[in-house]
Amino acid sequence: MSIADEIRDEIDQLGAAKSTPGLAAVAIRLAQALDAIPIDEAPTSQAVVADKLTAAMTKLRALAPVKEEGDAVHDIARQREKRREAAAQAVGRSV
Repeated sequence: MSIADEIRDEIDQLGAAKSTPGLAAVAIRLAQALDAIPIDEAPTSQAVVADKLTAAMTKLRALAPVKEEGDAVHDIARQREKRREAAAQAVGRSV
């Protein structure tokens, strides 16, 4: 699964496309740009795009509407796990 696919999934889970559609679109575009950068080339470009994507997703998570279903602690743990997986994948791609 691509970074863009993962970001789309998270945005869908957050409901952020409805609450902040412009920022959601920017995050998806940044993820697509990160996917398009060849793994063996432009590590500085990868780092810059990844940093911008991280900032956009941090804002989206903060602005996302609060879901009333499920346990808040469970939701936080699930989001943390997704971030860890994404970071592990990003590190694997840059090596």
